Amino acid sequence: MSNPATALLLLNPHAKNGQVSPEAIAAQFEQLGLTTILELTENPTQISAVICNYAAQIDFVVIGGGDGTLNAALAGLVDTQIPLVILPLGTANDLARTLEIPNALPAACQLVQTGKVKQIDLGCVNGHYFLNVASIGLSVDITRRLTNIAKKRWGAIAYAIAALQSLGELRTFRAEIQIDGKSTHSRTIQIAVGNGRFYGGGMTVAVDAAIDDQSLDVYSLEVNHWWEIANMLPALWLGRHLTLPNVHYDRGQSVEIRTKRPLPINTDGELLTHTPAKFYLLPKAIKVMVP
Repeated sequence: MSNPATALLLLNPHAKNGQVSPEAIAAQFEQLGLTTILELTENPTQISAVICNYAAQIDFVVIGGGDGTLNAALAGLVDTQIPLVILPLGTANDLARTLEIPNALPAACQLVQTGKVKQIDLGCVNGHYFLNVASIGLSVDITRRLTNIAKKRWGAIAYAIAALQSLGELRTFRAEIQIDGKSTHSRTIQIAVGNGRFYGGGMTVAVDAAIDDQSLDVYSLEVNHWWEIANMLPALWLGRHLTLPNVHYDRGQSVEIRTKRPLPINTDGELLTHTPAKFYLLPKAIKVMVP
């Protein structure tokens, strides 16, 4: 008789819905016939190392948290190629939304048994992996305004509140964008390089973007006034902004962005690097259990 599968449970107790009992989550997986190893991710920088340390003992990595917690696990998931099970306990849960992972925890846990393995792409910027989007400009200011307290209190609405505050201090910058060797110059408030479909609590990178299409979607918002963005918000939310006259859009596998002075880059909600930036795509980089 074969041994039961073993799942490493990595749970972020500081996630918006992280107050769910870790022991109760472990019990759900044990009811499904799995052996569990529970680790609380108090220090996100250690998540990948924990995955690698347990690699020889486990069949699944289960991560309960938001996109930032998932981002911290990417190096370990790439190195070990152990399938990921996502429990969407964060504020935005954009990767879970992209992959149609159910929000209800029992249904998300069930994917260990009922789901299928999907290989998804990753983006990489200056050596840092990202799942959803890496961006420069407006979204960086929004990220800086988003406190953990605000996200826990307001949930995804906190993104909208921070965005409205940021629009009041709108600043443009100049950048050179090179996509697969072809260069353009832009005066913009935001440049976004998308690997997945959703970001920022449900906004759409592009209407036809997919996390396994082996391409990066790049757009630049070339506006001068806050009210221009306000008029674009419905289109931005639905991913239908790419045909607007003040949006420059292209798609490719490698991207370089240069600015006059170094500007911070928001990768899956974390400020990890800055311009000048080199982006590239890693096709089919990790395995995820999906419906």
